[in-house]
Amino acid sequence: MAEAAQTISDRIQQKLEDLTRAERQLALSILENYPASGLGPLTALAKDANVSVPTVARMVQKLGYKGYPDFQAELREELRAKVKSPIAKHETWAEAAPSGHILNRFTDAVIDNIRHTLGHIDPAGFDEACALVADPARHLYIVGGRITHTMAEYLFLHMQVIRPNLTHVQSTSNSWPHYLLNAGKGDVFVIFDVRRYENNTLKLAELAHARGARIVLFTDQWRSPVHPLADITLSSRIVVPSAWDSAATTLLLVETMIAAVQGLHWDETKERMQELEDIFDSTKLFRKFT
Repeated sequence: MAEAAQTISDRIQQKLEDLTRAERQLALSILENYPASGLGPLTALAKDANVSVPTVARMVQKLGYKGYPDFQAELREELRAKVKSPIAKHETWAEAAPSGHILNRFTDAVIDNIRHTLGHIDPAGFDEACALVADPARHLYIVGGRITHTMAEYLFLHMQVIRPNLTHVQSTSNSWPHYLLNAGKGDVFVIFDVRRYENNTLKLAELAHARGARIVLFTDQWRSPVHPLADITLSSRIVVPSAWDSAATTLLLVETMIAAVQGLHWDETKERMQELEDIFDSTKLFRKFT
């Protein structure tokens, strides 16, 4: 399976409305524990979803596979893609590198990622995520990982201006218990976790979830192990001709969220922005040209 191809999760979500009641029950069961749910025997999958074996066979054919073995083979390819190291990703790209300048090839890949991501995102889910992040009555915690901490910091910086009552959880696991001490039911955790998923991030999510917090997850097309715990998952395509994955599409979603959140309580946000500008003026931090 080429990395740019649709994932099985994408196919299932596209086909949901065309499935019978039993097939939809099966599909939702697969998505609930994706992708591990589809790796066992056909009979075990049918039993877990409380459907018949023929229902499993029919649904995988509706997804475009000849049978369950083909379905599982592609699922295993997805798993291999999930855990690729930067060196392995570069070797895969280098073997099939198309002609043309890297600027064009990279840009084409990013545009394709954006189109695919926007084609599959749930607008209602995105709006719900923005409403949670915007709610000043909920304490907002923002956390990233080894690479994604840069996007977490970017979101946090803007949320500092837009709303009060928030915390940037530093990406060092030995300090997380201190942040969780004050987290409670209804608080919101925005978590960034992309492939080469981090065990510490999953543990943080488990602890936050156990305390009744709501979780908004930014992840990739394969979905972080945090996904089953998340109230809302925002998945982005991340594959580009590089040894590293692209953050461009995820950043697009982050900046769109910033724009949406600032508008939900604009009067309060405008007042905070003006107060911040007054502070900047008093410190002469920025030069002003007249």
